[in-house]
Amino acid sequence: MDRSTNSPHSTRSSKALIVLVASAFFMENLDGTVIATALPQMGLDFHASAIDVSLGMTVYLLTLGILIPISGWIADRFGARLVFTSAIAIFTLASLLCGLSASLPQFIAWRILQGVGGALMVPVGRLLVLRTTDKSQLIRALTSLTWPGLIAPVLGPPLGGFLTTYASWRWIFFLNIPLGLAGIVGSAILLRHYNETSRRPLDVLGFVLSGSSLALLMYGADMAGQTGSATRALACIAVGAAIGVAAVRHLRRHPHPLVDLSLLRIPTFAVTVWAGSIFRIVISVAPLLLALMFQIAMGLDAFVSGLLVLAIFAGNLLMKIVIPRMLDRSGFRVVLLANGLLLVLSTAMCAFITGATPTWVIAAILFLGGASRSVQMSALTTLAFADVDAARMSSASSLMSAIVQLASGMGIAVGALVLSIAVSIGRGVARHPNVADFQMAFVLTAALGLVGVGLALGLDRNAGSAMRSARRS
Repeated sequence: MDRSTNSPHSTRSSKALIVLVASAFFMENLDGTVIATALPQMGLDFHASAIDVSLGMTVYLLTLGILIPISGWIADRFGARLVFTSAIAIFTLASLLCGLSASLPQFIAWRILQGVGGALMVPVGRLLVLRTTDKSQLIRALTSLTWPGLIAPVLGPPLGGFLTTYASWRWIFFLNIPLGLAGIVGSAILLRHYNETSRRPLDVLGFVLSGSSLALLMYGADMAGQTGSATRALACIAVGAAIGVAAVRHLRRHPHPLVDLSLLRIPTFAVTVWAGSIFRIVISVAPLLLALMFQIAMGLDAFVSGLLVLAIFAGNLLMKIVIPRMLDRSGFRVVLLANGLLLVLSTAMCAFITGATPTWVIAAILFLGGASRSVQMSALTTLAFADVDAARMSSASSLMSAIVQLASGMGIAVGALVLSIAVSIGRGVARHPNVADFQMAFVLTAALGLVGVGLALGLDRNAGSAMRSARRS
């Protein structure tokens, strides 16, 4: 495929590819969270505790952390078409095997295999869109790729609970099979003329250091949300950070680094890394705190609390339609700053929710939060690649995927941390958090969001103008 062409046929093919990649993203993001509510039932079937079964979530995250940094090199070496199609096939096969698992060891093994497919699907799929989409359509294309990461974490827990209650937890994985088969066929058709490869040396030490660091950081973040795991979580995060420092030093000195850190010298890419990470953490914290507050502090059941959180999903979908026009008219800097403040405001407004708050008011607050989440993530995702040249696009996609996964995982750790701080401020003793504690946690989270707004202030007023100009022409 040639990005320079803009015929009706190439435009249709590009749109179809975007739908294909977005669907693959949705599968991967959904499977990271959907089994959370199914753990007790899975434990009964496997004759194991829910905590033991949760290892299936952990190994999935660890596999992502280890393999995402090398995904760009694999795509360059073997071709993005082959790698992306193979990743969908691996993910689909692993989903079938997960659903057929007869024991916990089997399930964990297939979850690792599923993680292999997921780790390659996301960065390589994004790379294909970046390389095959005309620049005039890139804003719309990249904003379309943000919705799976926003919607899947919201839909995952209630969908998992529904399937487990009214069917079987195995259908959580069987649902991926028709989607995966359609993805394999679609990939074979849409990418049949795309065969671009390049050879560059594999930075083995860079792979070991970066993969180990990311895996430990994500594992530590995952443990931070579990009761009684604070010490182990901090140890993993500390070791992961230390290895990360060593990885950065190595990558800066290596002539052919696995991940090109010189990308951080590009102002637009750097802002989406630093400010974007803060915003992603805030966005990950809010649904977690809301679900816990509705059930633990307000006494709502899981189904009702899940329905309320779906208001975030509605806000996400509505804004998806107008985001490209907003970016065209106002520019990236204005949108990121103004909407960043709106994101902070919607997070702070959650601090006013109590058991006496009318349902429609709660829904309105969550809808506003969902809308601001959608705009912020779409603008950041699009701006990240605005000034990256074609030669470094695969490295940029791998690096951004790693940052997104890490920031989203850190959202769990930050959510547990702010809630713990709120409980300490409230009474200073170990106890179940009440509504006031969650309110304080939302205030602390909103304050963190202001840090992200401050980091975005350094963005040039003309940032991303080339992409906007291409879309207008």
